[in-house]
Amino acid sequence: MSHLSERPEKPVVGLPLPHESAGLHVTGAALYTDDLVHRTKDVLHAYPVQVMKAHGSITALRTGPALAVPGVVRVLTGADVPGVNDAGMKHDEPLFPDEVMFHGHAVAWVLGETLEAARLGAAAVEVDLDEKPSMITLEEAIAAGSFHGARPMMLTGDVDAGFGGSAHVFTGAFQFSDQEHFYLETHAALAQVDENGQMFVQSSTQHPSETQEIVAHVLGLHSHEVTVQCLRMGGGFGGKEMQPHGFAAVAALGAMLTGRPVRVRLNRTQDLTMSGKRHGFHASWRIGFDAEGRIQALDATLTADGGWSLDLSEPVVARALCHIDNTYWIPNARVTGRIARTNKVSNTAFRGFGGPQGMLVIEDILGRCAPLLGLDPMELRERNFYRQGQSTPYGQPVLHPERISTVWHQVRGDAAIADRRAEIAAFNAAHPHTKRALALTGIKFGISFNLTAFNQAGALVLVYKDGSVLINHGGTEMGQGLHTKMLQVAATTLGIPLHKVRLAPTRTDKVPNTSATAASAGADLNGAAVKNACEQIRERLLQVAGTQLGAGAPDVRIVDGVARVLGNDKELAWDDLVRTAYFQRVQLSAAGFYRTEGLHWDAKVFHGSPFKYFSYGAAAAEVEVDGFTGAYRIRRVDIVHDVGDSLSPMIDIGQVEGGFVQGAGWLTLEDLRWDAGDGPNRGRLLTQAASTYKLPSFSEMPEVFNVRLLENATEEGAVYGSKAVGEPPLMLAFSVREALRQAAAAFGPAGVSVELASPATPEAVYWAIQAARGGGARPGAPAADDGSVVPADANALSHA
Repeated sequence: MSHLSERPEKPVVGLPLPHESAGLHVTGAALYTDDLVHRTKDVLHAYPVQVMKAHGSITALRTGPALAVPGVVRVLTGADVPGVNDAGMKHDEPLFPDEVMFHGHAVAWVLGETLEAARLGAAAVEVDLDEKPSMITLEEAIAAGSFHGARPMMLTGDVDAGFGGSAHVFTGAFQFSDQEHFYLETHAALAQVDENGQMFVQSSTQHPSETQEIVAHVLGLHSHEVTVQCLRMGGGFGGKEMQPHGFAAVAALGAMLTGRPVRVRLNRTQDLTMSGKRHGFHASWRIGFDAEGRIQALDATLTADGGWSLDLSEPVVARALCHIDNTYWIPNARVTGRIARTNKVSNTAFRGFGGPQGMLVIEDILGRCAPLLGLDPMELRERNFYRQGQSTPYGQPVLHPERISTVWHQVRGDAAIADRRAEIAAFNAAHPHTKRALALTGIKFGISFNLTAFNQAGALVLVYKDGSVLINHGGTEMGQGLHTKMLQVAATTLGIPLHKVRLAPTRTDKVPNTSATAASAGADLNGAAVKNACEQIRERLLQVAGTQLGAGAPDVRIVDGVARVLGNDKELAWDDLVRTAYFQRVQLSAAGFYRTEGLHWDAKVFHGSPFKYFSYGAAAAEVEVDGFTGAYRIRRVDIVHDVGDSLSPMIDIGQVEGGFVQGAGWLTLEDLRWDAGDGPNRGRLLTQAASTYKLPSFSEMPEVFNVRLLENATEEGAVYGSKAVGEPPLMLAFSVREALRQAAAAFGPAGVSVELASPATPEAVYWAIQAARGGGARPGAPAADDGSVVPADANALSHA
């Protein structure tokens, strides 16, 4: 086992501990960015001037009326920017635009003594607009050829030969929805200038170093003149990876110009209308199977709705292409990606980062094709699992493919699938207006940033004379438990009790050049960096302990806060050891660093090994559907998920549960609607609140919810043998959607192929039921002039 993966005697990692801030969360004592306003003197409040049109050029911007409003101090416009007027890394996101690109685009910001004064001032700003045509829907953008950014292609094998050798060939199309992050804490920033002229920004950001970089280039400063701190976030889910930067820059610009602290905090409606979402996708595809149902070839085009600017759309599409295979070997594939440019908010990272979209495409294909192949969906999926020695379409060998089958069969056993399917068949035969179904799906998700340079992390560990320890790392806490794991890693590496270790807020002046806390890599990267720093200190202390105990350093172990010599009764308490080291002038601090090894990726040819490893999991979901309304409930879910040797099992179980529920929300409930009509509100987001945008709640939770972690699953080459957990569980919710598909099909004749919208709302399920009752697409259906099978929905499926 590698040094990085090996666990010492009596490790603190692996213990089921509660979240380090759980008590603060439930008592309301936890501080978030906007809470700091009440601890800061003379704060000004910023309020956006939003233009409620989808597209147009600004011909006049009159700020005078705002300055006449009592309490208004200043109006920030593009003319005030001393550096670069851009809030992004692609330089296509002007902070103060002269062209409105989406409904609700902020073109100026008003600073007021109170939030109400700023709001009234913003309402008084006059904006003249020369309206232009807009593209709101993905269909409109595709039809108009409105695209931007890279157009990658993933190619493997001989696609034409693969189709030529296929016994069954199907073609289809599939469009599925975007998703709102709906974190509890909206975007927030608080900026102030210290006595040395340094800009200090408190920001709810997943990427403090990039927030620092954007603030610096907007203000015309160097990075060492800007410090960004993130105490914690009330949720992020990717929505605070890129998009906080502009809000932080507005606050910083206001602070620089007025000399007073400036606060930006969006209300919920502003956050919903101004921030990007998960990318909605359109997929067109053609797939070939042999006579046994094994995939022979896939030809697909994935189009993401990028919104008005690029943001992270290019790497999102790249990751979608890298995950379209999911757990299935596809020997011949040609998959292209493109980004549609629409007049909507700029879509951005969201838990899974394109992976869920790519995986949903192949799961939808298999769910639709299984009945046409005369195969049970579970059997079709299992026949196509990766096996030893096989590689992905982009050329990465799939290591430990046996885990795909292992978690699959463990779920089959845990869920008693054979017995329950017999019970479901009996229930469905006795209930003509209510149907149940049970579906099982698996996942394979790659862990690492696609951009190799992001796979690095730093840490700073300080040991004080009294034996207490303070750790700093580059990761941010958004409720996922990263800080809890880092405390456990530090305590384990140093060999001391957990209570001796404390963690400092994430700051760019403690750990520089950090990557975003994203890609599920937070614990992998920062954990290894913390471990590296602690090891440096421990090695120095072992030398001191060896001298004190009359032994060589290699013979000394520090366990439970006591240094002992192997085979000897001599010992030295941690506090005494640290004090002794101090008086011997031994350095008691260290900067740690880690870079993920073994990664290589050529984006131009779309080939390489971009991921350190794959995370695996499987879920079985049983649903019950009402045939009159399409309403449904999730009766039971069973999950087995691979997190390697868990760093913190209680945290990881919570992440699996939360990820699954969020995925189920995306796939079944969360239906973003935009006004695509030609009226005055064209481009307006219609679902601007929780009253119109349905989020998962207790009523949508599975009635029985069984989650367990795969055992004996050490991941070689990862910190203490663990694996990432943040994103992969979201895709376990495919099982719910596939169960709904099968339940809808149960209302129709045997062998019917059901198309199901995403999100599969009760309305969508009802229409799927109606299509199934009408026969849907099935073997032997009437042939069209070209010999293809006529599907129930012209948007979808044909069988050549």
